[in-house]
Amino acid sequence: MLRFSTAGESHGQAIAAFLSGLPAGLRVDFAYVNRELERRQGGYGRGGRMKIESDTAQFLSGVRHGQTVGTPITILIENRDWENWKEVLAVEDRPETRAASKPLLAPRPGHADLAGCLKYNFHDARYVLERASARETAARVALGAVAQLFLKEFGIEVASHVVAVGRVALAEDTVPFERVRALRERKEMVLNCVDAATEVRMKAEVDHALKTGDSVGGTFELIARGVPPGLGSCAQWDERLDGQLAQAVMSIPAVKAVELGSGIDNAATFGSQVHDEIGYSRTESRFTRPSNRAGGLEGGITNGEDLVVRAYLKPVATLRQPLASVNLESKETVKAAYERSDVCVVPAAGVIGEAMVALVLARAFLEKFGGDALPETRRNFETYLEQLRRF
Repeated sequence: MLRFSTAGESHGQAIAAFLSGLPAGLRVDFAYVNRELERRQGGYGRGGRMKIESDTAQFLSGVRHGQTVGTPITILIENRDWENWKEVLAVEDRPETRAASKPLLAPRPGHADLAGCLKYNFHDARYVLERASARETAARVALGAVAQLFLKEFGIEVASHVVAVGRVALAEDTVPFERVRALRERKEMVLNCVDAATEVRMKAEVDHALKTGDSVGGTFELIARGVPPGLGSCAQWDERLDGQLAQAVMSIPAVKAVELGSGIDNAATFGSQVHDEIGYSRTESRFTRPSNRAGGLEGGITNGEDLVVRAYLKPVATLRQPLASVNLESKETVKAAYERSDVCVVPAAGVIGEAMVALVLARAFLEKFGGDALPETRRNFETYLEQLRRF
């Protein structure tokens, strides 16, 4: 079974990522992995931290001479900002490090600060925010890049684009995968929207938030092309792929809602206008659909159509014009703490979403086709495709 986890704090020495269960024999494109990390740092409206960090994935285990060897993969991403925090966040307890402490006593509304302090009995939100920070997602993106390299071996690709930033939304309901994938060829991500005119209006929305000391959220869409029918299961609640995808995407910081296909609009109309009719192409020997309102999933199982997931992000919780809060020690009313932050993170969240969807799909793919080495997985997959053609 494909499993992954991460470790590390926002201003700690490094972020670590662990991935086990990947077959041996997958060639790892290190430049591709680092390019994904670079994409995560891009986008209009990012904060000063992005100017400090230049993320590079260091593979410490599980890859030898450029190929996976079937053992757990360990990736390390160093934090360049550690030099400014190594006394503040020192591991050892020494008088000089205690004096350098920078406690955060005014929890930010919308952040994990207060909830985490209550949970862990801290009177300093520093220890909570360091892990709750979206900095952790750099590790997910590195692992997701490896998962994407695996999926590409079987013709599966994942791409994202921004559908809305604040009050500005793309007019098109459906965007072809080819246009979304083409966004990867851009030198600069900007706001990762397929329509140039809409992107200009999105930039103005970010500019407005910046000028007013505010932040702005939005919506991104993920599309996975080439996903075969049959991934996931309807046998148990936790085996349903739609549930796994929803959890994975919802786990991205600031995501507050997840939609599969046109799920939100579907809830407000009749079944005759929602469900995708079924046809059959004898020339292609496969079942077809004239529409994809289900988003490529029925009953928790992929049906062979494009997988479509949308995520809705709240605005970043750290504001230049802080909201009201309470001092954790004195309990007096104060303004919430402000730390270096972004104004808009929607494009970067889309890159993280790509990684999470790729990891979920890679796990579901290996659960169905198995294989300790890539050639074995490929044989099992090709046999299944032949079974589908003869159905």
